[in-house]
Parts: sequence; structure tokens; C-alpha cells
Amino acid sequence: MKKLVTTPKTLDSEAKAVWRKLVAEYDIQDEGGYLVLQAGLEAFSRMRECQKQIGLDGITTTDRFGQVKAHPLLACERDARAQYLAALKALNLDMEPANHVIGRPGGA
Repeated sequence: MKKLVTTPKTLDSEAKAVWRKLVAEYDIQDEGGYLVLQAGLEAFSRMRECQKQIGLDGITTTDRFGQVKAHPLLACERDARAQYLAALKALNLDMEPANHVIGRPGGA
């Protein structure tokens, strides 16, 4: 019998939906897998927050000297995306398109 696990309270609604989908689709059942998935989805939420703010502010800002600079949250977004993808990879959930061709790949 499959053990039902509640979504962590630290996740926002979008991340909770991803949690439920991944736990069901990939049959994640171990405590270590839950912890890695939670950390990855917390990074996913952080990435989304950064994207939202960057969307409001634009990808550049102007400093006090009038110089145009990259938005400071771009680095945070990049790092959060890397953490999310690293968690998926640690769970062996690399998102690659399925190869629908039967047999060996063609070659020269």
C-alpha cells in the first residue's frame, strides 16, 4: 500500500502542485527523496519570485551614478534555477524528451 505524503508547508501553491505531480508520476517514497525534492522546489519558488520581480522592474536598473546595470535578482534567479535542476538531477528526474524511435539511432 502506497504511503500518502503531505506537501511541505514551506512550498507555495505552484510548488505544491509540482510536488504532487512528481511524487505521483515518479513514485517517490523515501525520506531522502522527499528532502531533496523539497529543497529543489523551495529553490523553484525562489526562482519564480525573482522572475516576478524582474518582470516588474525590467532586467536592468540604474545605479546612483546613472549607470545601467543588470538587475541584482538575475544572479539569484540563475542560482535558484541551478539548485532546482540539480535537485531534479539528484533524483534522476532529468527532464529530457523521450526518444520515440525504436532501435539503435541512425549513424554514418
